Amino acid sequence: MKLNRLFVGRRGQATTETVLLFPVLIIFMLFIIKIFGLLVLSQKVEIAGFYAARRYQLQSHMTDSLQRWDRRFLEKDIKKKVEEYLGFNNAGMRRFLSLKSFDLDINTSGTWHRVVLTVRTRAPHIKFLCDYDKQELCQNEMTCYKGFEFLCETGGQIQVIKYIGPNERVLPWMRPD
Repeated sequence: MKLNRLFVGRRGQATTETVLLFPVLIIFMLFIIKIFGLLVLSQKVEIAGFYAARRYQLQSHMTDSLQRWDRRFLEKDIKKKVEEYLGFNNAGMRRFLSLKSFDLDINTSGTWHRVVLTVRTRAPHIKFLCDYDKQELCQNEMTCYKGFEFLCETGGQIQVIKYIGPNERVLPWMRPD
């Protein structure tokens, strides 16, 4: 009886407005989620680059005989951990972030070691943006062309470069006996 009194004499939202605005809301939400995913990816690449550089700095060796171990085991293990952290092993995360491939390059020449982490992404292909002609939409603006190519054609590349010094751990003091 009480429920009947709640709904009698009240006007509701127009169904037409709700039906027309719901798809627009969904499209904007998907667009915002994709852009947020790219921001998350750039932060994850920065953190992974710091991890790779710091771990290589602390666990690598200066002697020639042990540098083979660094190449065979340490670099492969760092690459495996970075790959797992970025989401290459998870199919859902890989699809959400549009991940394509990544490369970890460690250059040990000279005083400084250079760690370069490069992540390549696929184009997100947001349908309602990619249906338009690039020439008509951008009207000779270079930033618009780059954005359109990233969203609809080629994807992009995020690169992080870290420079690290040699391993400077203090050696334990030993008595010269």
